[in-house]
Amino acid sequence: MTSLMPTPPEAAISFFDPFGFGRAAFGYWRDAAERSVLYMDVMRERGNQYLEHIEKSNPNVLGFDAEVVMDGRTLPRPVNYELMRILPPRDVELDLQSRPFVVVDPRAGHGPGIGGFKPDSEIGVALRAGHPCYFIGFLPYPEEGQTVEDVVEAEIAFLRRVIELHPEAEEKPMVVGNCQAGWQIMMAASLEPDLFGPILIAGAPLSYWAGERGKAPMRYTGGMSGGSWMATLASDIGSGQFDGAMLVQNFERLNPANTWWGKQYQLFANVDTEADRYLNFERWWGGHVVLGGEEIQYIVDNLFIGNRLSTSQLVTSDGRRIDLRNVRSPVVVFCSQGDDITPPPQALGWVRDLYEDVDDIIASNQTIVYCVHDTTGHLGIFVSGSVSRKEHTEFTANIDYIDVLPPGLYETTVTSAADRSDAELIERDYLLEFKPRTIDDLNQEVIQHREEDDTRFATVARISEINLGLYRLFVQPWVRGVMTPEASRLIRRMHPIRLGYKLLSDRNPLSVPLPVFADWVRQDRHPVGEDNIFRTFEGIASDQLTRGLDAWRELRDNTTEQLFLQIYGQPLLQAMVGLGGDAHSHRRRPGSEPEHLRFIERRHEELRHHVAEGGSHEAVMRSVMHVLGGAPTTDERNFKRLRASRAELEPGRNLADFKQLVRDQFFILKLDREAALAAIPELLSGEKVEAIRGHLEHIDHVLAASGGLSEQASKRYEHIRQLFAKAQERVEPTDQRQAMAKLHADVESGARAELVARGEVEKLLGSTSPSKSEPKQTKAESKQAKAESKQAKAESKQAKAESKQAEPKQAEPKQAESKQAEPKQAEKKPKPKATRKPRKR
Repeated sequence: MTSLMPTPPEAAISFFDPFGFGRAAFGYWRDAAERSVLYMDVMRERGNQYLEHIEKSNPNVLGFDAEVVMDGRTLPRPVNYELMRILPPRDVELDLQSRPFVVVDPRAGHGPGIGGFKPDSEIGVALRAGHPCYFIGFLPYPEEGQTVEDVVEAEIAFLRRVIELHPEAEEKPMVVGNCQAGWQIMMAASLEPDLFGPILIAGAPLSYWAGERGKAPMRYTGGMSGGSWMATLASDIGSGQFDGAMLVQNFERLNPANTWWGKQYQLFANVDTEADRYLNFERWWGGHVVLGGEEIQYIVDNLFIGNRLSTSQLVTSDGRRIDLRNVRSPVVVFCSQGDDITPPPQALGWVRDLYEDVDDIIASNQTIVYCVHDTTGHLGIFVSGSVSRKEHTEFTANIDYIDVLPPGLYETTVTSAADRSDAELIERDYLLEFKPRTIDDLNQEVIQHREEDDTRFATVARISEINLGLYRLFVQPWVRGVMTPEASRLIRRMHPIRLGYKLLSDRNPLSVPLPVFADWVRQDRHPVGEDNIFRTFEGIASDQLTRGLDAWRELRDNTTEQLFLQIYGQPLLQAMVGLGGDAHSHRRRPGSEPEHLRFIERRHEELRHHVAEGGSHEAVMRSVMHVLGGAPTTDERNFKRLRASRAELEPGRNLADFKQLVRDQFFILKLDREAALAAIPELLSGEKVEAIRGHLEHIDHVLAASGGLSEQASKRYEHIRQLFAKAQERVEPTDQRQAMAKLHADVESGARAELVARGEVEKLLGSTSPSKSEPKQTKAESKQAKAESKQAKAESKQAKAESKQAEPKQAEPKQAESKQAEPKQAEKKPKPKATRKPRKR
């Protein structure tokens, strides 16, 4: 094909440009021009994609086929949510007996589907593991009068429906809540805890006042805007609807370097390879939705500013308290240090807000597991392919282990098998490990709580209530009187984010020649390599611009933080709003409530009565947990070996029974370890010696799954061996009595037969004429026979004494008496043989 630009002969170019700078400049200029055309064409495709997406009645970005199972608009309290069943690909086979997976997407400005956006996603990982999968999504516009409580009740109804569809499943569904959906799922689980299996909340904020200074700038937004009145104003401008594009705009402002330059330059610099990835992500990022005015007001007042969820201050309209301590399912909190929207303190601060210490968590029968990623951003927690292949795959593969994990607080880490010395003991590429933690550990390493900051945020909450009241009294009537639904729709359409998509689409006449130019470029593309000096200068300039925007962001965030701390840290302002400088006057930790303390005491009393109850299963589980409790870490391998052995021994017992067994034994050990261990021989009292030895071998088998034991764990295991030996000593006398009686009878019978045979031989020898040497030999044989007879007699007496000692005197069987009479007859028969002629000589 003829080139778009004339090219002079190579010899001429070398003559006029011996060092190649001109050729490098020309090549870079041509490449940059071609990349510009291709970049603009990709932006045109993005605009067309946006317009096509928003015109759908039920838009989502799911990468899997799905069918609607339940429509939230048909519920008694209608909502714009729906439950969809994920149809597995042809190469995926589901196990209908395994627990279902339910993924709930966030409704924070974007459309649904990010949880199943691609094969390496939360839904994709669960499907490959054989789990039936469901997805809870939503429509672009809310129902009339829809509230947060209505959405929570709808999610509860959806979960009931999933359970009804899988009666053959052994366990309750696992629920995954991403971002905003995480706190909604926790609210639902606190109201209906019996419906939920393990819960995974990824990047979900639950404690909104928490945060590390110098980071988490979004927590200061409510204070710097004067409270929630701004959200009310936005809803009034929208005629009772809040534009989700405003939330997306706030997210983008957090990182101006990425929003204004980095993301776009990444596409421009690699337009030949990045176009598809960019368009797929923009399909979700640009799918803005609308929230109800009552919904956003509830969220801002009670969560973002009031922080009432993590302190059990929320009460439903029918009077039920939303207390996260009611959640009975294991909760897995997945967050990241690189997340500037939901930093780890906001994802985990609720644990410190609710619980005084780990004993309080245990008394509430709760299991809390947290995993802190080092680098990935907010979206990477539930979108990144590398995170899905590593963390989410391990969470899915070990969900049964997490479900039976004893109550407490654990930190989990995912390590590569290739980096471990015991790689041959690991089945997959990664290993999930758990370390017990305390509230102090969590506070020092992650939360870094400051009481003075609580006072400042409590001041913001009071001022927000004052400003909201003033707005509703003086401003709201005027705004509502001016705005009309048509004007609200026009304002939404003119939002800068939406205009950016629409202006660069085929609806703009100026974009008509773009696809033609792009085709010409693709047919005769002239890219330059990374070794081009001008391409290198381009990268340097881009890095400098990114650093400049990052410096401006840091200056902005630090200034905002200092203003917030100075304004809301004034004792006079705190006193004027009724706090008096003490935020705890209205923010007590629920764990210190008297009724909760009485609950803990009742729980302890119940367990004290169950220390010595049970059998061999309780003894084995108690022993394994005692030994593993002495090790620094525990991982999935011990659980898998224990569960496999349990399936062989008791195929009829399901995972729920196994979970209850684990938790009961854990509580008993936690309550009184010495008494619990001392009761192990009593638990084994009904077992035979061979069965006790088999149980000990079972424990060996389980403990060997994760390699060698630590020194402390080895000491604990030696103690367990001693307890099992003591149990054998209690059982052995009954078995030993029968074995010893049989042995005594065999010894006595052999001794009698030998003596009779020797007597017959001696009679035959006495009837013949012996030689001189024969008397000496006969004398030696007689002495040997006498010694053997005495030895047999002694053994018989010893056996008789042991048999009498082993048998109770009140129930001596007649058969034993007859066996005791036989040795007396054996003693009488050898007497004439002891006075033979050889002895007389």
